[in-house]
Amino acid sequence: MIFKDILTLDANLTKKLRIAENPGKLRTIAALFAHSGDSWFWAAGLLLLWLFGSTFWKQWAAIQFGAITIAAAIVLIVKFSVRRKRPEGEWGLMYRSTDPHSFPSGHATRAFLIGVMSIFLGPLWLAILLVIWAPLVALGRVAMGVHYLSDIVVGAILGIFGGWIGFMIYPSIYAWFVNWSGLMLW
Repeated sequence: MIFKDILTLDANLTKKLRIAENPGKLRTIAALFAHSGDSWFWAAGLLLLWLFGSTFWKQWAAIQFGAITIAAAIVLIVKFSVRRKRPEGEWGLMYRSTDPHSFPSGHATRAFLIGVMSIFLGPLWLAILLVIWAPLVALGRVAMGVHYLSDIVVGAILGIFGGWIGFMIYPSIYAWFVNWSGLMLW
């Protein structure tokens, strides 16, 4: 009974935050932030950074890419285990057709993971921007109607813990990768 009450509260709060059907500047901004956490965007950006950046930025991109990849696998395992249907709506048909499950939010996980990893990796100015950006991505997903509030809360928690754990273990993973593949990433 308590679980049902929590889900009802979650749906009601989500409905209050939703603006997908209301044209205007706020909706446009929410859609921009909702899309800015897309995995293809970050994969392409990190690849370009790795290809054309200095040694510092190559390392930054490789660590972030590795962390994002591991987090994506964890999110997909949870999504396909829980199988929570996305909120009804028209916006985000691409997300609805390629990934019909909403719990947890992969965008929120990715955004918070990137933000936390940036705190450890630097530079400070970028870490500040990404820490501010992360909750805006998550809220944009709710505002545009592709996630429930609880989806982004759990996604944020996964991203925060994943970023912290990822930073603690990445030196070991990198050393293993170099030994296994013989490739240096930076």
